[in-house]
Amino acid sequence: MAEITAADVMKLRKMTGAGMMDCKKALEETNGDYERAQELIRERGKAIANKRADREASQGVAIARANASNTAAAIFVLNCETDFVAKNADFVKLAERILDAALNAEVKDLDGVRSMILDGKTADELVQNQSGVTGEKMGLGYFKRIDAPTVGCYIHPGSRLASVVGVNKPGASPELLSALAMQIAGMSPVAIDGDSLPEEVRKKEFEIGREQARLEGKPEQILDKIAEGRLAKFIKENTLMGQECIKDNKLTVEQYVSKFDKDLKVTIFDRYGLSE
Repeated sequence: MAEITAADVMKLRKMTGAGMMDCKKALEETNGDYERAQELIRERGKAIANKRADREASQGVAIARANASNTAAAIFVLNCETDFVAKNADFVKLAERILDAALNAEVKDLDGVRSMILDGKTADELVQNQSGVTGEKMGLGYFKRIDAPTVGCYIHPGSRLASVVGVNKPGASPELLSALAMQIAGMSPVAIDGDSLPEEVRKKEFEIGREQARLEGKPEQILDKIAEGRLAKFIKENTLMGQECIKDNKLTVEQYVSKFDKDLKVTIFDRYGLSE
């Protein structure tokens, strides 16, 4: 059997990111074959993931980044089992590395992220390797990219909630983009404005308002009118432009945007929060 030195173990650790004892054991079992030892560590990462398939990987980080030109931004979620691992610096760095690479490669969806190659490995393989290090189930949970003339993003302290937003004009105010992204994160709008509210949501809220009025004993002939009023209230409170602005509660978000640029329009946004 080949002699396994501390330098050999350190070399494999640098190649895989696995723990010292895991690297030593893998080298011993493969008689010092680095390539096979890497495969063994990767396989054990998969075995851990499969063994814990019934465990819920509901912890993790939700992060957002923009590209260098501020014309694309994305949200990425890397899941794990415990808050302890979610706060680990190596875990967070892995999430940031994957997101940066996905933005640079102009990856469009989560499947694209999974198969993206970093240092000769897919992102899925990198995550499984890290799973072998921590002993926890991990997974790529969510990815959404947006493109616009200017984008902004926000990560709430703790990295459990992130948002991205795009507007219709280049060179938009960073202050405004930051405020919009924070509004989206904090107030969770369902659409940009009433015009962009999905028809099925509009119909559902109208019917809810109508049924509530009927149960309150309101006359049949005014149920539709009451329902329309309640729908209007829903739109104001749940669409981005109609909401009270958290930066200035005397203004709606639409009015706040107009203070910066009357022709500026939000064209797209996204938000993701990890459940508590």
